[in-house]
Amino acid sequence: RADENHQIAGYVIIAGNTRPLEDLIAEQTRYIFGLDGHISASDQEVLEQVDQQVRRVKTLSREDEPAGKVFGTSPSYWLDLDGYRPHQEAATLDFPMLILQGERDYQVTMEDFANWKAALAAREQIRFKSYPALNHLMMRGSGRSQPSEYEKPGHVAAEVIEEIAHWVREH
Repeated sequence: RADENHQIAGYVIIAGNTRPLEDLIAEQTRYIFGLDGHISASDQEVLEQVDQQVRRVKTLSREDEPAGKVFGTSPSYWLDLDGYRPHQEAATLDFPMLILQGERDYQVTMEDFANWKAALAAREQIRFKSYPALNHLMMRGSGRSQPSEYEKPGHVAAEVIEEIAHWVREH
């Protein structure tokens, strides 16, 4: 646990999600299928299967462990994640934090960034920074972010590295 490690001086959170992973999977799948402006019948079928898996995750119990995988992994994985809300836990910690977000990120969105801001609004020593041209990998792009961007070699944007370095020097 973060509050038990006394060697920690602070946290840098980059594209940190605040919502349940199963919800993000459904949202991301819809986003990707909607990039061309059309949801085909086969896309709709996949979306319904994803929604079915999301419902299954939300109703899992320890007795479901032998029942097979959900989203390709064991029920125990999903049960372990159940109730994990990092932004709410972060609000209980007394450490400086730097929260960074790419505004073109479709995996962890500006909704998550807003949740971080809301959860940590009363805290001092918290810096929030978002980058309009960056995606989930903190790499530059334009227009709507697409999965194909992740296949191109690239680097984390210099301004992100500079922001982290500046913050680390401060703390």
